[in-house]
Amino acid sequence: MDKTVAFSPIKEQTDTPASIIARVYSALQAKGYDPINQLVGYIISGDPTYITSYGDARSLICRLERDELLEEIITYYIQNKHM
Repeated sequence: MDKTVAFSPIKEQTDTPASIIARVYSALQAKGYDPINQLVGYIISGDPTYITSYGDARSLICRLERDELLEEIITYYIQNKHM
């Protein structure tokens, strides 16, 4: 064996908080849940079972701290209400 094989690590996808929220919202909607109620339940309790595992939504939401979720949501709201 005279050849050296180069290892190319798989780059981990770095999702933004906004894209994670959007993907989780879509997954909840697809499964027939009220996405707003489920996200509020998760943010208040920290219990990931409020989020479906469909589409990897639960593992996605667990990548973020709940305060990061709130920060993203409040920032979006304020920027879009032109406060």
